[in-house]
Amino acid sequence: MTEQQNLIFGIDLGTTYSCIAYVDSADRPVTIANAEGARTTPSVVFYDGETRIVGQEAKNNAVLYPDQVVAMVKRHMGQSDWVHHYDGTDYSAEEISSYILRKLVNDTERMLGVTVKDVVITCPAYFGVNEREATARAGEIAGLTVRSVINEPTAAAIAYGMHEAQEQVVLVYDLGGGTFDITMIEIKEGQINVIATGGDHNLGGRNWDEIIVNYLAEQWKELAGSNQDPLDDPETAQDLFTRAEQAKMALTAREKTDVAVTHAGMREKVTLTRDLFDSITANLLERTIEYTRSTLKEAEKKGIRAFDQILLVGGSTKMPQVVKRLQAEFGLEPKFHDPDESVAKGAALYAQKLAIGDLIRIKIEGWGIKGSATASSEMVERAREEVADELGLTLPSVRQYGELDIRNVTSRSFGVIALEQRSNQEIVRNLIRVNDTVPAQSTQRFGIREDNQENAEIRIVENIVSADQADLDSSEQIGEALLNLPSGLRAGAPVEITFQLDEQGRLNATARELSTNQIIKVDIQTTRVISEEKLKEAIDRSKQLVVS
Repeated sequence: MTEQQNLIFGIDLGTTYSCIAYVDSADRPVTIANAEGARTTPSVVFYDGETRIVGQEAKNNAVLYPDQVVAMVKRHMGQSDWVHHYDGTDYSAEEISSYILRKLVNDTERMLGVTVKDVVITCPAYFGVNEREATARAGEIAGLTVRSVINEPTAAAIAYGMHEAQEQVVLVYDLGGGTFDITMIEIKEGQINVIATGGDHNLGGRNWDEIIVNYLAEQWKELAGSNQDPLDDPETAQDLFTRAEQAKMALTAREKTDVAVTHAGMREKVTLTRDLFDSITANLLERTIEYTRSTLKEAEKKGIRAFDQILLVGGSTKMPQVVKRLQAEFGLEPKFHDPDESVAKGAALYAQKLAIGDLIRIKIEGWGIKGSATASSEMVERAREEVADELGLTLPSVRQYGELDIRNVTSRSFGVIALEQRSNQEIVRNLIRVNDTVPAQSTQRFGIREDNQENAEIRIVENIVSADQADLDSSEQIGEALLNLPSGLRAGAPVEITFQLDEQGRLNATARELSTNQIIKVDIQTTRVISEEKLKEAIDRSKQLVVS
């Protein structure tokens, strides 16, 4: 697709590396190299006055200017209490992420000679309301129109299964630099159905690096005969992280590697073998296996007890220990599928689906029909033919995009805080549960607590408990509303609460008092992302900054 007004790009906004892709005129998803010639860009930002340097150069400066370099910011998405302080200003995770997006966009515009405006951005499958909204806000600060935020494993499955004729169940094992996702997906002709998902946004290749760093520091102390801790020096610590990542990558191809550790004027050589590396990081790998087992149990609840392929996604899956452990656990040889770029390519294919859908809708509306959903099958086919002709695509290809059905699941449960009468304790009643297919809707009735109660406080929470009931300690409040009640109601009078969760993970809630049909509607506006005031300030600041 080459016409400017129809281009929508797919972006993998990663914890350690990011990538942008689009579908070219030959209908192939293609990642776009950055200004340095690499197809992936380190998600690292260097604050240099009014300039934000993003990528490898920022990473290179981390040793010299550790206080001016920010990495791993994705782990802080949706955390309103986290900021990076620079030159008298606090910067949120959303604003810092917007610099990474701008770097990808700027390089793409120079490379392709087009304006990048509409995008699809990916996020970990287990991201909740806060994190997804923060991701969309990052795009807004960058001046982009975020058409959709889709799950990374789903994007990888699209890239893998878009042209797969064979029906199969795939286990997507996605171990990136900072996050881990495990997702079971059923691929059929014209359908990609997510069955169950799990993961940890604080588990990724960086954790392996941290263990290497600690090992190198301890070895230096022993070899140098010093009580000084190299990790107390920010510059030495940053240098060790750089060397740890290099050592980890070296051990992918070699059985051992030597690492030079310099601190306090003393330089020591530390030898790291693959066997030792596997041994000291085994607990991290086992955590991914535990998440995988839990996800398989969730899939069993839906009647899926086996899978045909293990699909490896994310740069950290290149570690030999990953393939070895998965093969030992499940008896299948895992399959690499473009681990560094498949998520961006899948997002680009989904973006192509949206773009073609836009063109078909515009055609049909131009013929006086409002909305393609009300158009006849003959009219839709005619629109597809014209779109295929204009874009130089085959009609079967346009049909495939139009008919592709992607069904996702929610990675969180959503409920309300209620009083359990027997124990007189507050608990959480989940209306929508982890791994329910989205869009999802659920309605439950609750009774008011007291006679003549004036209003009912509706406190809405999210958690990762798959049962109908959860503890308060395992849940996080994400919204609240006050429903005014008519006078004279007795304790136990029913209030009906309905939750609606859309494909983007956005939650709407409705509470209704049945005797008078009094209704209150709540669009969950999370308070844990950047506020509207701060958002405007970030957008205004962004216009004054140079990103390179």
